[in-house]
Amino acid sequence: MKKILLKDYKEEMGEFIDVNYNDSQVIEHAIHIPYERLLINHKELLDKNKKYFIYCNGGIKSRKAVNILEFYGYDVTLVYQE
Repeated sequence: MKKILLKDYKEEMGEFIDVNYNDSQVIEHAIHIPYERLLINHKELLDKNKKYFIYCNGGIKSRKAVNILEFYGYDVTLVYQE
């Protein structure tokens, strides 16, 4: 599993997806897709030719999402806070 600190993420690296349930913007240009919706609809929402950076406040849902999406062949990186 690839990981990066939130403070080290840059927009040009790839799309930032926030999987939190609420719509609080952690990153200004983040795409907000709740965890369950992302996993159920990943074929419609994601492109296997793009890079995605997955984040949630607690880190548990984002870690699970990264594991599952990696299994499906997506280029995903876990974004976490110290």
